[in-house]
Amino acid sequence: MLDQTDMNILKELSKNSRLTMKALGEKVYLTGQAVANRVLKLEEEGVIEAYTISIDWQTQKTIQTFLQLYTRSHHHEPLLSFLYKKEEIKNLFKISGEGCYMAEGHFSSHDELDQFLTELTTYANYKLTIAVKRLIHQ
Repeated sequence: MLDQTDMNILKELSKNSRLTMKALGEKVYLTGQAVANRVLKLEEEGVIEAYTISIDWQTQKTIQTFLQLYTRSHHHEPLLSFLYKKEEIKNLFKISGEGCYMAEGHFSSHDELDQFLTELTTYANYKLTIAVKRLIHQ
């Protein structure tokens, strides 16, 4: 169970995962060694999965899409295999409610998006939404 200090550590690391343990400790009122021990524990428990970067895709002039996917059968493996191979797909979620999966994709052109959608129709139906502007990023 995470306590408030753990939550504060996660909050600070989500803002800047490049912080030194000393700097992180100062932000959460612990010594560098104490915060390092807590971070190690969070890693070992799988709470911290990875240290990564956040890309503002709008600066890259890509078309950011969200695809609600509807499979045609109970056999989802061909669809999932197709999506795992596509570097344009950045996130994939199994969802409840309407649809089976939600995929986030980034495409360099409308032609590239069209080609992807043409291939996708072999595996699933979809509802496409294109992001216009990101309003919140945490």
